[in-house]
Amino acid sequence: MNIKNIIILIIRIVAAVILLQTLYFKFTAQPESVELFSKLGVEPWGRIGTGVIELITGILLLVPSTVFLGAFFGVGLMSGAILSHLLVIGIVSQGDGGQLFMLAIIVLVLSLILIVIYKKQATDLYAKYIAKK
Repeated sequence: MNIKNIIILIIRIVAAVILLQTLYFKFTAQPESVELFSKLGVEPWGRIGTGVIELITGILLLVPSTVFLGAFFGVGLMSGAILSHLLVIGIVSQGDGGQLFMLAIIVLVLSLILIVIYKKQATDLYAKYIAKK
């Protein structure tokens, strides 16, 4: 495995770990998570639904043949998270110093990098499922 492949693997793992580590808070209804989604007016279904989508996204990022889809979902999820922070929640949430906001930006940037790297997967998916109709 060359250095480029190792760096790409690290990018995938970091993005997936950030997404997956938040699931504990969402799925166990930790007070911080409940308060955050209550501010957005989507508690509990928004919290649970977001957790399910983050779980799927994290898995897609780790499976080599689905990295593009995981990165695509990651961009969508993190765009929503960043907008939620900017428009409703605030950059600093419950005195975290902006940590959640920064993690969302990191996953967004890593997902964008992966989309560029794995764009061939997108064209392959298009050719296989959409263009042949």
